[in-house]
Amino acid sequence: MQTRKTRILAELPAQLLSHPRAWAVAAVAGISLSGVVAAIAVPQQGPSQIVTRSVVERLPPPVAAAPAPNDLPFVSELRVQSGDTAQALFRRLRIDDPEALAFLTESGEGRQALRQLRAGRSVTAVVHGNGQLQSFALPAGQEGERVVVERGGDGRLKLRADREAATATLVEMRSGVIRSSLFAATDAADLPDEVANKLVELFGTEIDFHADLRKGDRFNVIYEAIYDRGTAVRTGRVLAAEFINQGKSHVVVLHQRADKEQYYTADGRSLGQAFLRSPLEFSRVTSSFGGRIHPILNRARDHKGVDFGAPVGTPVKATSDGVVEYAGWQRGYGNLIVLQHRGRIATAYAHLNGFARNLKQGQAVSQGDLIGYVGTTGMSTGPHLHYEVRINGEAHDPMTVALPLANALESRELQAFRRDTAPLLHRFALLNRSTQVARAE
Repeated sequence: MQTRKTRILAELPAQLLSHPRAWAVAAVAGISLSGVVAAIAVPQQGPSQIVTRSVVERLPPPVAAAPAPNDLPFVSELRVQSGDTAQALFRRLRIDDPEALAFLTESGEGRQALRQLRAGRSVTAVVHGNGQLQSFALPAGQEGERVVVERGGDGRLKLRADREAATATLVEMRSGVIRSSLFAATDAADLPDEVANKLVELFGTEIDFHADLRKGDRFNVIYEAIYDRGTAVRTGRVLAAEFINQGKSHVVVLHQRADKEQYYTADGRSLGQAFLRSPLEFSRVTSSFGGRIHPILNRARDHKGVDFGAPVGTPVKATSDGVVEYAGWQRGYGNLIVLQHRGRIATAYAHLNGFARNLKQGQAVSQGDLIGYVGTTGMSTGPHLHYEVRINGEAHDPMTVALPLANALESRELQAFRRDTAPLLHRFALLNRSTQVARAE
């Protein structure tokens, strides 16, 4: 085809010279077709005068096509939600790799890491477009360790332990006002549940959270928050807290003594040996101390304790340091625990669904320790905890009885305590001032 075209262009000048009209037409056409005009300048040649030759050139190797976008792995990080399982995490991370899922859930290290998953912590995955897993890292323990499942160059999966970059601990402050309930106030203040529960434990010796709360009560709390790459993953210690109940300020601060850290009131009184008013973090009083018609016997009978309504399985805590005097079954009490405390004071916890693991007679327990679970054993019409306070064997109303206070700091220790806690108390002053300004505005 190329040879034929060349011949036509070579013969064109002679044809134009022998046909004047054609020349005129060619001249007009040449104005717009410069390529043709250039071809007219080619000298006339016959087909036999065309020289042809073969040209061989070495071409560069072909460039490999860029991989399709779906072949490129992508990195995803998400926070664990309450109730998440390995399957749920894989689904949310768009991992479609049954082999990797089985490898993680069937290995001892993988199962151990999955048991330690907590809401708020972070997991990281590198996933190919087809859903195949390249690597999956999840936290294990509380010291920055991670368990990593990864696929090697040979395509085989392996599991290894890794250590994260050091986490950062920041001190945070929160304030809240009671509008309807303590739960609603702590949620509105974006206070972690662990810290909210600690507030109830710390102020349980001074405030009955079932009966004493009033609308307008408020709290301030200073606590540690542990961050992993900018994400809050857990809480640390509560450093100080203030609860203003019915206009009266109650303050507790964490203070380091020679032997251990303890919480003290603002005047240096330790909370370590005081009694909590309630063995449950959150519940409601369903039956008070004193005379009543027994719900089962249907006759008048003294009620020697206070009943706290709560679901079966709710944790029950020791209200003060003591020793287990009894743990077992006792007639109408059902499963019963009796703790002996100093000053010939005893506390009883009845109708339990079960006891804490390894709890036994003669064992020492500390205030706040888990000792059992709410149930409905013995003479009980529904899930609740029957709680008694006995002094010299005589029952007293747990909500009103005067219980002994812990020893206060003295002399030099008290001076050091005031010096160390002054910055924390100053923060409370600032928070309260901000609250007053906000109310005024």
